[in-house]
Amino acid sequence: MDRSAVRSSDIALVGYDLKVSVLEVTFRRGGVYHYEGVPQRVFEEFVSAPSLGIYFRDHIRESYPHQKVS
Repeated sequence: MDRSAVRSSDIALVGYDLKVSVLEVTFRRGGVYHYEGVPQRVFEEFVSAPSLGIYFRDHIRESYPHQKVS
């Protein structure tokens, strides 16, 4: 999975695995989480959103099953 640094006060890195539709989010305050079943369209909207934190809160955090991986 390729990861990219992003401009966000809360999120440091974002990655996406298209084959299994898993979004990886690394938070600045610690923790790496995998969100399962995230469509590519949602990933693309997320990384292009004016505020990644707001998009994440409103469209991803409680919408997809997730687990802490680190």
